[in-house]
Order: sequence, then structure tokens, then C-alpha cells
Amino acid sequence: MTLIFAHRGASRDCPENTMSAFKKAYELGADGIELDVQLSKDNVPVIIHDPTLNRTTNGKGKVRNKTVSELKFLDAGSWFSSAYQSERIPTLDEFLIWAKPKDLIVNIELKINKEDHLLIEKVHEVITFHRMANRVIISSFSREALLEMKKINPDYKIGFIYKKSRKVKPWLAAAEMQLDAVHPHYKNVTRKYMKSMHKHNIKVRPYTINHVKVMKKLMRWNVDSMITDDPKTALLLRGGLHEKFIQKIRLAVKGSFFKT
Repeated sequence: MTLIFAHRGASRDCPENTMSAFKKAYELGADGIELDVQLSKDNVPVIIHDPTLNRTTNGKGKVRNKTVSELKFLDAGSWFSSAYQSERIPTLDEFLIWAKPKDLIVNIELKINKEDHLLIEKVHEVITFHRMANRVIISSFSREALLEMKKINPDYKIGFIYKKSRKVKPWLAAAEMQLDAVHPHYKNVTRKYMKSMHKHNIKVRPYTINHVKVMKKLMRWNVDSMITDDPKTALLLRGGLHEKFIQKIRLAVKGSFFKT
């Protein structure tokens, strides 16, 4: 069965990477939540995607240049809707306190740069404090960051994110990197690719799948998990609801679930 991971939470329904988005994903029945983590000025892991504050908050400048106290003053929801003006940037610690008692897999993407490998240490500290190493997947575009996390704790499940691969045999690269999984852009995934990866015991969790036809195709190909902004639709499809009925639901909801 394909697991459904909510990309930055239920980010079609709520502002991304906020507690509202995470709570909505859980209410919908998502199997896991994908989120992005980087460091504040005072080295606290905070949940936000962009290196700058401009797009998803009322702040400006780099996340790394603000203390966690300064970040907590910012409005992280009004850009999405005035109904979410009370949303704040969560810390990883706050999220794990909420997630620990729930039946959820947590996919933590490390938003890391070359000069900021302190993020690896700090994320590991928070995960260890909450005793959740067996519940998390660590993913990143950085091969070095993933290998470092595996070195710190060999039990971590890690997944390499990539947009485009020129590897003729991607499973060989995955084995060399000691990967448990790959998180490719969904356009990289073919039926042959899936068979090859599974033959070599490598899980495949493509991102970001928001179109019904692509969801159906990847479920047929038995992807291990799919990362989507729209867990609601993915869960309906997995449950066997026909596409026609999903389209009716879509039309009944103001501002469609699907953006092409």
C-alpha cells in the first residue's frame, strides 16, 4: 500500500509548515508529514521552507539572521488567508511534542547549506531528546548531510531528494550512499525504475504529486509513499473512490484542490 505524506502538512488547505497544516493532515488521515527544518540565529531548529522570511511570513530577511524569539513574533499565516493570522513559525521541538503520541511518520527535510552543518547536530539532539529516531525519515538534497546523519545514528532512515537523475543505474548510486530510500521528483519515476529500485530493496517516495492521474499511476506502480500538497485527494483515491466523484467534490469546494 502506498503511504500518503502531507507535503509541508496539508498545504492546500492551510498555510504550509504551520501547526494548522500539520493538524489538518493528521485529521485527514495522512500516514506521514513532510516538513522543512533550518536554524534560527540562536541555533534552534525551526520549521520553514525558504531561507528568507518574505514569502510565508510578514517578516523580511534571512531566517538564519533572526533569533527564535524574533521569529515567534512573525505572522506565518495571513499570506494564505486572514483566518490564519495567528499562525507562528513552529520549532521542531514543538512539532515533535505534538506528533509523538500520534500514529504518524515524520519526514524531516534538512534545509542545509555548506557553512551550516550545525543543523545536523541540532536536529539530532531534538530527535534524541524526544526518543523518536525510529519514527523519523531524514531527507535532503545534500548527500553529505545525509551521510553525516547516518554516521551519527546508523538507525536513521534517510532519503536522498533529487529533481533530475542522469544515473543509468540509480540503485547503484543509492547503495553507494547507504540510502534506505530515494525521494525523486515524480517525473523521474517509471514502471521500470520502480521495479529496479524494489529489486534492490530501495524505497521510493516521489514528490510533489498533486494531479489525480499521476497519483493513480504511481499507486499502480506501488510507490512506497507519495509526498503531496493534497493528502485529502490521495487518501480518497487510495480508498477506492472513483475519479469522477473526486472531480465532483473538487467542483463543490471553493477554489479547487487542484492547480495545474
